Amino acid sequence: MKNLILVCIAAFALTSCFEDRDDTAVSGGDIKDFVWKGMNAVYVYKDNIADLSNDRFDSSETYSNYLNSFESPEELFESLIYEEQTIDEFSIIVPDYIQLEQVLQGTSLSNGMRFGLVRLPNETSDIIGYVRYVSPNTDAAASGVIRGMIFNRIDDTILTENNFSDLLSATTYTIGLADYDNGGTPDEREDDVISSNTTEITLTKAEFTENPILTHNILNISGSTIGYLMYNNFRIGDANLNELNAIFSEFQSAGVSDLVLDLRYNGGGSVSTAIWLSSMITGQLTGDVFFKQKWNSEIQASREQNDPASLESRFVDQMIKRDSDNNITYQQNINSLNLSKIYIITTGSSASASELVINGLIPHIDVVQIGGTTRGKPQASITIYDSPNLGRQNANPNHRYAMQPLIYESENANGFSEYYDGLGPSLGFSISENFDDLGELGNEEERLLAEAIADITGLSRAAITEQRPVKHFDHKRFEHPFIYDMFDDRPLIFNKLNP
Repeated sequence: MKNLILVCIAAFALTSCFEDRDDTAVSGGDIKDFVWKGMNAVYVYKDNIADLSNDRFDSSETYSNYLNSFESPEELFESLIYEEQTIDEFSIIVPDYIQLEQVLQGTSLSNGMRFGLVRLPNETSDIIGYVRYVSPNTDAAASGVIRGMIFNRIDDTILTENNFSDLLSATTYTIGLADYDNGGTPDEREDDVISSNTTEITLTKAEFTENPILTHNILNISGSTIGYLMYNNFRIGDANLNELNAIFSEFQSAGVSDLVLDLRYNGGGSVSTAIWLSSMITGQLTGDVFFKQKWNSEIQASREQNDPASLESRFVDQMIKRDSDNNITYQQNINSLNLSKIYIITTGSSASASELVINGLIPHIDVVQIGGTTRGKPQASITIYDSPNLGRQNANPNHRYAMQPLIYESENANGFSEYYDGLGPSLGFSISENFDDLGELGNEEERLLAEAIADITGLSRAAITEQRPVKHFDHKRFEHPFIYDMFDDRPLIFNKLNP
C-alpha cells in the first residue's frame, strides 16, 4: 500500500506541485524546503491552507523569505496544519525517521507496562496511573506487574500533570503502588480516596517489538460458540499476518458463530491490514467496496482521470503484498467467517484503522459497538522523506527529518466519512471501563466482553446484573473532568499521533 501511494504521488502530484521551482538551495534550508514541498504535494487539506497553494510564491526569493520567517522546520510544519484542535491533530514531523519507522513497526524502548493516566478526584494537578495490560516477555511481566494495578509515584515523586512526561520517559524508573477506595459509590468519583502503599516495582525499558495480538480464545456459553480476539495494532509484518490468519482458521474449525473483536486500545496501523481483517470477518463480500479515498483536489482529479479504480478499496479473499517493482512478496488466502454480525469493543483510544474497520463494515453487516466513543480519525497518513519522490530511497543524507501527514479521508460505501468526534457505541451499549476494577481481558466476566456475551446468548440485562454488576454510562461519563489523556510508554514525540 505504501509503495502504491508513493507511485501515485510521484505520477500525479509532484509535476504540478514543483513547477517553476528550480533546484538551487534556498536560504531557508533544505529541511524547511522539504516540509513545504512535501505538504504541498500530498496533504489532504492542502485546499484549505492558503500558504500551500501552488501559486503562493511569485519568485524563488519570495519563497526563500517565507521559509526564513520560521525559526524551525517544526514551526513551519505546524503553521500548515488544518484546524489542529478539531480536524487534524494527527499529522506529525519527526527529526529522526529511524525512530519513527521502529515505532510504526511496533518496535520501541518499552518495559511492557501499558497504562492510562487519570486526574485524582478533588485535586488540581495530581494524577494516578493504572495498568491497562502488560505485554508478554517484558520486564513488567517478569516483575509481576498486572492489569489493574494503580500507581501514584515515580521514584518517590508524586505524579502530576507537570512532571509525568519526564518521569515516565526515563529508561529505568520505580513505580509506587497505591490503594483506591471508591467510598462505596462506584458511580461517583468525588468521594474517592487514593492512598500510597509500600509496594514498589522497578522497571527498565529495552528494545521490544510488540505482538499486536494480545490474547484470543473460544468461549462456549449457553449453546453459542463465541470467538474473542484482542487486537492492539494493525501490523503488516508477514509473521503478524500469518498469526492473524491462523486464528481465523482456528475460529473456523471451532465453528465460531459470533465474534467479539476487542479494539479498545488499538490506535490504528496499516490500512491494508484493516481491509484484510474485515475480509476475515466477512468473506461473502469479496469485490464489494470497503471504503473510498478522498484526497486533496489535485490528486483526486488526477486519479479520477487516470486510475479511478485506485480510489476504491474492496473486500478481498487474499492478502497480497508487492515490492516497489510490483513483484509479489507475500500472498495468503484469507480464512473467513462469513459473519453477518460482529461485536466490536472500543474506547477513546480506538482510532484510525480501528475506526476504518467499524465504518467500513457498517454498510454491509450488523456492527454492535460496545464501550466508549472512538478517537475520531477518518484519515490515513504515510511517512514521507526528503527525496525526489518522497520515498525512503535516495533520502537526503544530510538529515533524518520525516513527516507523517494525513493524505486522504476514507468514506464507507454509504458515503459517510467525517467522524471527527469519533464513532459512538451502539444504542444501549455505552459502557465504560472502571480503572479501579478493570477485570481480566478475555475473561467472560470482564465487563465489556460480558456485555457482548449477554447480547449474543440472549440473557437479559437483569440476569447479567445478578451474576456480575454492570454499570452503564453515557460515553460522556468516561470523559468527565477527572479523566486525563491516555498515555503509554511509546516515545513522547509520538503522543500527538497516538496518545
